Amino acid sequence: MRIQRLSGKRPNILLIACDQWRGDCLSAAGHKVVRTPNADALAAEGVLFQKHYGGAAPCSPARACLYTGLYQMNNRVCRNGTPLDARHGNIALWARALGYDPTLFGYTDMARDPRTLAPGDPQLKSYEGVLPGFTVRQLLPEHQKPWLSWLKARGVDAGAGSPAIHRPAGEILENDGAISNGPPIYSKDETPSAFLAGEFIRWLGEQERDAPWFAHLSFISPHPPFIVPAPYNAMYDPAIGPAFDRAESWQAEAASHPYLAYELDRQERSKFRPGSEGKVRDWGDDNFRRIRALYYGMISEVDAQLGRVWQAVKAADAWDDTVIVLTSDHAEMMGDHFMLGKGGFFDGSFHIPLIIRDPRHRKAAGSSVDRFTEAVDLAPTLLDLTRLELTGGEVLPHLDGRSLAPFLDATEPDDWRDAAHWEFDFRSIADGDAERYFGIGSRQCNLAVIRTQKFKYVNFGGGLPPLLFDLEKDARELTNVADDPAYLLARLEFAEKLLAGRAEHLDQSLALAELTDCRPCRRLPLEISKARAVAGAGFSVGLCAA
Repeated sequence: MRIQRLSGKRPNILLIACDQWRGDCLSAAGHKVVRTPNADALAAEGVLFQKHYGGAAPCSPARACLYTGLYQMNNRVCRNGTPLDARHGNIALWARALGYDPTLFGYTDMARDPRTLAPGDPQLKSYEGVLPGFTVRQLLPEHQKPWLSWLKARGVDAGAGSPAIHRPAGEILENDGAISNGPPIYSKDETPSAFLAGEFIRWLGEQERDAPWFAHLSFISPHPPFIVPAPYNAMYDPAIGPAFDRAESWQAEAASHPYLAYELDRQERSKFRPGSEGKVRDWGDDNFRRIRALYYGMISEVDAQLGRVWQAVKAADAWDDTVIVLTSDHAEMMGDHFMLGKGGFFDGSFHIPLIIRDPRHRKAAGSSVDRFTEAVDLAPTLLDLTRLELTGGEVLPHLDGRSLAPFLDATEPDDWRDAAHWEFDFRSIADGDAERYFGIGSRQCNLAVIRTQKFKYVNFGGGLPPLLFDLEKDARELTNVADDPAYLLARLEFAEKLLAGRAEHLDQSLALAELTDCRPCRRLPLEISKARAVAGAGFSVGLCAA
């Protein structure tokens, strides 16, 4: 890849990705219950993107979109454990090419391309690989052993291991179904988030003042298990909060579409509270509200760690030189439609926070953007903000996302998108459960969503019926109008929009190049005559007008 560095000092980059944080759960975004003073403080100096959506779920597919700038249809990371094709670039490799040493605190959940590994390599047995390009300063995989060892050194009994340590200390198992807000054995200063924040702060103190750095801080919170130490475990009253978006019963939800029947049947409580037994759908409103209060507390806990990070960056005299991005990989249903977790097609799973603060772009500080933005926009945005450009000034043209930098200058591109898009692949490679349930092939177990201000259209593979929601009349997504004669034209329009969008975004990494008798070139519009360069997968080609 041939790149060029523009003049001027490069900024520091701090990319913070939380896990399973809903986009509406920010007090800066108008939530009437959750308190997030440190995220709010960042938004006051940056830009809050109110309609930001993840590209896929669960963690690995969501992060593949974020890291590569490519939709799932192109990066093809379909589930946790799907390897990321080594031909794809990513934010760490691009930043390293520019001269940064991208440094990881936490995890990226990117399974490595097995074709690049030797037989027997331990990385072939884990979905928790590190995204190529990152230097690992502190890894924190699912088993959480580094954190557990740290707890033990602090005198905490961590013998239960993870996830069992994430239970109310000294309490019996919740087999009766009742949710306790009892705190775990570790304190608010000993959470996984506190551990990672501390490791980042220690590393930050080692950095040379004039050497730009790139750090990726990846917090697991507020991902389940849903438990949090005092005072956050009792910070929120379970009785206070918005109504859940749901039908009158889980049976009514299940009857509304085959996919919902499947999803409601497979959700087990133990995934969200270790030791609990039974189906999530049967937990009851009181327990859903208790879980939600704990979830809010987990958000406030990780927000407190953000405050530590902000103070450390300021103490290092780096605040005015550091671009900070705060986001999440995907969101969390949190009781809506009688579900927990992520996946499917509801906004609750895909609407995520995004705040960007660039001290060089102060014109829009404290503002919010009400246009649709997507996880795939972050890679081109970071390319823009780190001054990584193609020779001739063109950001990598094959990416599906677009730079958000204009919004940081309080300007808006004339041709900005009017919809958000996401995908979900629900095939079950290990046991074939989904395939058997629906009676369709593995390649057909998928859905694609296009969501505008007025409508949401969901297309399923395998002949499963589509969904269409009139969001102006049905913001809670309860009534499918796909078969309503009054909406047949809208259904057709959105099916065509989805098809046209997928055609437009087919993999362009080589489609933009053309070999000719003059030299390798990319065919450009007639009005462009200046020679340029396009960076492909490990090669450079010149561009000529044709």
